[in-house]
Amino acid sequence: MSHPNAALTPRHRLKVARLVVDDGWPISEVAARFQVSWPTVKRWVDRHLAGESMQDRSSRPKTSPKKTPKAVSMRCVSLRRRLREGPVQLATRLGIAASTVHRILTAARLNRLSYLDRATGEPIRAYEHPYPGSLVHVDVKKFGNIPDGGGWRYVGRRQGEKNRSATPDKLKSKWGNPKLGYAFMHTITDDHSRVAYTEVHDDETAITAVGVLHRAVAWFAEHGVTIERILSDNGGAYRSFLWRDTCEALAITPKRARPYRPQTNGKVERFHRTMADGWAYARCYQSEQERRDALKTWLHHYNQHRPHTACGNQPPFSRLTNVSDQYICRASAPSSDEPKHGRCRLRRRLTCTCTCGFDRAKHDGCHPGRHAVCHQQRAKQDRCHWLRRFGASSIA
Repeated sequence: MSHPNAALTPRHRLKVARLVVDDGWPISEVAARFQVSWPTVKRWVDRHLAGESMQDRSSRPKTSPKKTPKAVSMRCVSLRRRLREGPVQLATRLGIAASTVHRILTAARLNRLSYLDRATGEPIRAYEHPYPGSLVHVDVKKFGNIPDGGGWRYVGRRQGEKNRSATPDKLKSKWGNPKLGYAFMHTITDDHSRVAYTEVHDDETAITAVGVLHRAVAWFAEHGVTIERILSDNGGAYRSFLWRDTCEALAITPKRARPYRPQTNGKVERFHRTMADGWAYARCYQSEQERRDALKTWLHHYNQHRPHTACGNQPPFSRLTNVSDQYICRASAPSSDEPKHGRCRLRRRLTCTCTCGFDRAKHDGCHPGRHAVCHQQRAKQDRCHWLRRFGASSIA
């Protein structure tokens, strides 16, 4: 692409060359018309005659005799990953300038230690699926229950133990100490938008996980997101036959991360860190019930108001494609033994074009969730196709 101060764009360069070659104009007249010098006109004429492009050529030299050898660059990158040292220390080992080491590390995207995995030293590879629902992450996080009167993080160890002992209706350990138990946070996070759905329970069994999955699928469907794949760790609930059969019934492909590799499921792990700082330990709660009551408000703030760096400092809900006039439902025509759509309930008036024969004038739009017809058709592998980020003109 030409620079901002160029007198001729690639289109005008071709026009200049054609005036001379095809129309027979003198070079001086063409130069006067376009207010450029005659050597400039001759340059583009010569390139046109040679069949070359009208784009700017690279100014990079053909050879660089003083370029750092490839073997030195590879050794620099290897030492960076293995020793995690800075440019000055690496320059001493390699016998080159520190500025050269810095340029090598920048070219390899290793100039910051935060770009490297602490355990393996390999570069952290970020990934993101192209649209909401293509992949969701699921995980369970345990938080210790808060005794009545406040936990030790805010009231101190001594008072915290007193509050723990004074909390009624708690089981006792074999040493007589009260057992407050844990709050198990079952979280499902969308890979593309970072929208999160969280429930708090008293266990992490397969039955509880399946119930959370059913409710999460319905909640995401209300916001126009159809879950296609789900990624979990190797916990007992996610290795169970019940989890596998439930995913199959919901037409969701279950996937599991590599054992002892939580980084694969890092997006939901990072959400749990954010949740711990913003909700679980954000203030002094007087009881566990008070903390659980505050979860819904904080989750709404996270999804719809809190800026997210992965979303361009916009809230996660800004990346959903269910806002007005941004999606169209193409539902398959129901068979004679299947009921038609019921009246759709939407918080907004949406643009919808259905091929199911339902009267458009009688409702405000096709419900983006798993309504009866779409769910039955999906079970028959005739799924609803959601056209995200496209208008009605894209439907053939």
